[in-house]
Amino acid sequence: MEIRAMTLPELETVLDWAASEGWNPGLQDAASFHAADPGGFLLGTLDGEPVASIFAVRYGARFGFIGGYIVRPEFRGKGLGMAIWRAGMARLEGRNVGLDGVPAQQANYARSGFKLAHRNVRYEGHGSDIPSADRVLPLGPQDMGDVLLYDRAFFADDREQFMRCWLQQTGSVAFGVRDNGGALLGYAVLRPCRAGFKIGPLCAESPEVAEELMQAVRGRVPADEPVFLDVPEPNAAAAALALRHGMRACFETARMYTGEDPGLPLARQYGITTFELG
Repeated sequence: MEIRAMTLPELETVLDWAASEGWNPGLQDAASFHAADPGGFLLGTLDGEPVASIFAVRYGARFGFIGGYIVRPEFRGKGLGMAIWRAGMARLEGRNVGLDGVPAQQANYARSGFKLAHRNVRYEGHGSDIPSADRVLPLGPQDMGDVLLYDRAFFADDREQFMRCWLQQTGSVAFGVRDNGGALLGYAVLRPCRAGFKIGPLCAESPEVAEELMQAVRGRVPADEPVFLDVPEPNAAAAALALRHGMRACFETARMYTGEDPGLPLARQYGITTFELG
């Protein structure tokens, strides 16, 4: 198997594989993902045919994230997955590496040096016609600097290039709440996915701000469409928020790191951006 960096169109194909696995990627995720680290998306080919993938994305100088680890079903059991896994980990050598993996694979990841930090729980609900609070405002290009500065606390290293694309995905909306002095108290992004919509990130300085943002994003989803929120389990207020909005737990992942837990402010993180890239 040959392993190389994939092109943007190839990344779009790999996200089709992910959809077939039930991962439900966003409709416009490929461009945002690719912007994070264009060389970080590895493709394995046999005689030119794409058969395996892994995302090994470098953030800043110290952090990396593994995702998109797929071998096409008809090529499994041949050692191709381990080969591309090793290539991905080699690309991130010397960094603290994170991933969001299914719990059944925790033991396998542990053998590669990953340690459990916490669980994440995906909640599923539906859209709503609840009106937004007056102080919830749409975020646009003029707010980009403030959002990037605010977001920096919620990730282990620099992800500015990724977020610049993520905040401007076609079909997505972003909302923010500011205090009387104009300082950002929280923000949320809603994007269309293969099935329904996903909220992420959703970060807020208080449960009250998180509630206002949740109402705003659910209000942009038709009542008959599903909406998903990925909650870090240590944030009990986030789980309570999801339950209060009639959502139910439907999936979970294990957040693991090869190095020390970076100590993100999970009490203020109500929704994770994306399991594929952190």
